[in-house]
Amino acid sequence: MFWYNLIPLDVLLFRDAKPFTPGERAWASSVFPPNGHAIAGALRQHLGDKINFQITGPFFCYNQQTLYFPRPLGFVGTTPLIPLEWNKKSPLHHVLWDEQQPCPLSRPYPKDKDCKNEEDFDQKNSKYRQFLPYNIVKKYLDSGKISLEDWEIEVDGEDQPWEIETRSHNALLEGTRQVKDADGYFVENAIRLKPNWSLAIGVNKEIETPTTLRLGGEGHRVILQRGDDLIAQWDDLQQLSENNFETVGKSLAYLITPGVFERLHDNNKAICQAWPWEWKLAHTTNSNQKAGQLVSVATDRAVPISCRIFSKENSSIPAPQVFAAPAGSIYYLEKPQGLFQDSGEGTEKAKRWRQLGYSELLWVSYKE
Repeated sequence: MFWYNLIPLDVLLFRDAKPFTPGERAWASSVFPPNGHAIAGALRQHLGDKINFQITGPFFCYNQQTLYFPRPLGFVGTTPLIPLEWNKKSPLHHVLWDEQQPCPLSRPYPKDKDCKNEEDFDQKNSKYRQFLPYNIVKKYLDSGKISLEDWEIEVDGEDQPWEIETRSHNALLEGTRQVKDADGYFVENAIRLKPNWSLAIGVNKEIETPTTLRLGGEGHRVILQRGDDLIAQWDDLQQLSENNFETVGKSLAYLITPGVFERLHDNNKAICQAWPWEWKLAHTTNSNQKAGQLVSVATDRAVPISCRIFSKENSSIPAPQVFAAPAGSIYYLEKPQGLFQDSGEGTEKAKRWRQLGYSELLWVSYKE
């Protein structure tokens, strides 16, 4: 796997999955960071349409030498959350909840001795790191914890490494100063990365660098630069994750890229959910059910992903939308369980999603 930095030469445009036609809807929404389809499209345009890639990322990178990952969503502020099933002493343990769904989450009980310090820290700090550097993630995989000081922002951009620039577009009627009724006015959001920030990707192809790629809409370009310093960081995290996966006992699966978990039902309609379909709930509601490993889930709003496919007439058309679990989602399991996509048991479509960098997990051993 070769690692590269994507350094923008200007703003970037990545429209969301909503249909947009100037004149019908005047606001073109944007999504960032880009998904694996956008990255693969830029690489294929540069190297050749028939080339297939194995992609890791994209992730944010600071000074082209430090990888950053989305904050785990299993925290509220600086307080970690744990499933009620694992929190037997909690006063909430006896509440009623729908056992056909993942177990509710609660803060640790009894309160940790540092709880007061946490509350003081939360009151003094209105912002926390929303993206964690490599060394903090490595500590998280190694110890299962993130300390108070690890949440403090030390570098501008750790709360959000980009800024949104709103740009309006007007077209005037010939010979007048009036805006056209059709296609005359629309607004779109452009993305500008903050100074010293870039995107980083791993690709299983060696590409001659430095070079430029067209990335996103309107032909905006980025510099593709080798990032050999990132190889050791990724290998370290992968080794720790694999060691935790081999450890027997309660585990957390930390999703670091959007997770696409799609399934066809009897009516041939695809349904997406926030966790892998092969992970069955550890708690059962009747004797006919077989208990699985999944106890609970900490996640957020789904991320809509829309790409393009070739029709029977060999023309490019919009593909059906897919809704992905957001990066940072945390899955609590009684013991580690891999994905069908990684074991060779998944469908060809699911394997293609993995090849494009979706559903990347890091494993954390749960510490009481």
